[in-house]
Amino acid sequence: MKVFPFSKNLFWDVAPESIELSRHKKFVIERVLLRGNLADFKQLIQLYTKDEIRDAIRKSKELDLRTQHFCSWYFDIPAEEIHASPFYR
Repeated sequence: MKVFPFSKNLFWDVAPESIELSRHKKFVIERVLLRGNLADFKQLIQLYTKDEIRDAIRKSKELDLRTQHFCSWYFDIPAEEIHASPFYR
């Protein structure tokens, strides 16, 4: 069995062994960007390509404003292409 590469406390609401990293890519990327630490972020950018991460960011409706601004800067995505959740405004 493979070791889960992210902090287990990020996925407190699901069993980490039930997460398939390729199948649940958007969920994993969102959770790491919103709640992960630096080690989780480094693992994220090793596990997924920048294009995969950019695609998940553009499709996400879960990101808060701080994460939206960081992702816009770090992944070079125009801010208007990232939809921050109205819940966090």
